[in-house]
Amino acid sequence: MKNTKVILVCMVIGLFGILPLGLNIYQQHVMIVCLFYVMMAASWNLLAGYTGQVSFAHAAFAGIGAYTSGILAVKAGLSPWLGIPLGVLFAAVIGFGVGLLCLKMGGIYLSLTTLGVSEIFHIIINNEYEITRGTMGLQVPGLLVEYSKTGYFYIMLVTAIVSLLVIYWMIHSNIGLNFRAVQNDEKAAASLGVDVIRIRVLAFTVSSALAGLAGGVYGHYLLLITPEIPSLDQQFLVLSMTIIGGMGSFIGPIIGAFTLEILSEYIRGYGEYHVLVFGLIALSMARFAPNGVVGLVQAGWAKRSTS
Repeated sequence: MKNTKVILVCMVIGLFGILPLGLNIYQQHVMIVCLFYVMMAASWNLLAGYTGQVSFAHAAFAGIGAYTSGILAVKAGLSPWLGIPLGVLFAAVIGFGVGLLCLKMGGIYLSLTTLGVSEIFHIIINNEYEITRGTMGLQVPGLLVEYSKTGYFYIMLVTAIVSLLVIYWMIHSNIGLNFRAVQNDEKAAASLGVDVIRIRVLAFTVSSALAGLAGGVYGHYLLLITPEIPSLDQQFLVLSMTIIGGMGSFIGPIIGAFTLEILSEYIRGYGEYHVLVFGLIALSMARFAPNGVVGLVQAGWAKRSTS
């Protein structure tokens, strides 16, 4: 069974490796954006899906990674290849601080606090015009000497694979067992010796760092970092992708990211209403199919095997 999974994963990666050869520039752009959302949804799922802590500041951490790298490149002349790791580190540090302050609350109080953190960061970006260029956006250098959609596709693909490997290792290790224990019953986990606060802060810090990585690479791909990256619209889109794909599963956010981003390209003509549509779909899935697409597929397989 394990060998079958390894072979399947290798085949999928191989197909992605040759995918740009059959796509035009616009289609390559869509795939790059899909990979960005894969990283965002999977890293948010690490926190919400495996520890039960719903944060609305995830997009803000992507913005922290992007703006840190972009400002260092523009103001200090630092290479983006060095700026992105520093952005990831800064996002992790801020995530650690926010987690340490907020995660003792849990539940709706955590969600409201992280919502406030997200809005504060958004206000700072919009008002610090001399540093961030506000709503005009911060023009930043690219990662490649010559701009190439194909080149950025492979950069984003490698970054997404690394992020997914980190998440996969965590959820299939003893750390992942502690995550699930905290999610299922905090008091029971604590009685068995699990440091609940430490586990929560660890999940929050790693999730924030991976969001910072996604934001940094994405910002240098776009060559323009705007307040749209850390916006609440972005946050709710990531939330919708995770819920629709299947929160609490490894493959769910990946399915949700590709499905919703490709779907959004077809309904983008309706403006910002596509975010509302995704929200309604997410609410419907949470009500009638709480395990998302992955849960529906698993239920179908189980029903077929018993019939």
